[in-house]
Amino acid sequence: MKNLITFLSQIFNTHPIEKTLAYRFKNKNYLYQALTHRSINSHARKNYERLEFLGDAVIDIIISKFLIKEFPMGDEGLLTQKRSGLVQKQFLGSMGKQLNLISYLDIDSTVNISNKKVRSRLEANMLEALLGAIYLDGGLKPCHKIIYEIIWRHRLEAWKTINYKGKLIEYCHSGSLENPIFLVSNVKGPEHKKTFEVQVKIKDRAFPSGFGSNKKAAEQKAAQKALVALSA
Repeated sequence: MKNLITFLSQIFNTHPIEKTLAYRFKNKNYLYQALTHRSINSHARKNYERLEFLGDAVIDIIISKFLIKEFPMGDEGLLTQKRSGLVQKQFLGSMGKQLNLISYLDIDSTVNISNKKVRSRLEANMLEALLGAIYLDGGLKPCHKIIYEIIWRHRLEAWKTINYKGKLIEYCHSGSLENPIFLVSNVKGPEHKKTFEVQVKIKDRAFPSGFGSNKKAAEQKAAQKALVALSA
């Protein structure tokens, strides 16, 4: 009788987020932990931070697997740049927003979730935490499916939002290199359809040119090529 009651409670005790993710938890404790902010419970095993740490690693390994298949001839530099666009907090936050994850978060009212940046980071953290919880509850297989649907299918959108110029500047700062210089080396075409060519130089080293319909786009392309070359 006790087993029957337990079985029935598992069937009918479905959290809305389980329907959203198309995944039902066998152990609901993982789910509740993933939906609990440290402002509610600071105990390490009672809020989502440990699961967020795990989910971050799960996303990395599955996205890396997808990228290896997508770019069979891609080198480490290219794969690293493509992955960074898919695992960046800004993009994960936008995916979390689409799922309305913040509405399920148990968080203290003192946390300002009306702040756009705070809210986006929380949504990204929640997505990572939920994937960490799903991994513990059901392994890599369900994570693979969910990451494909929520993250991988939107990869082109994510890659458009990467600020390669900013990343190149950060790379130079972290590596104690001189700041990159962006030079417009050529502008071709009629006024209504120009093509800009931009080259990046770091001290005495020049990198392959980037091309775009405006200066900003060309700078981003040039910065991307420089990052790939520096990561090789």
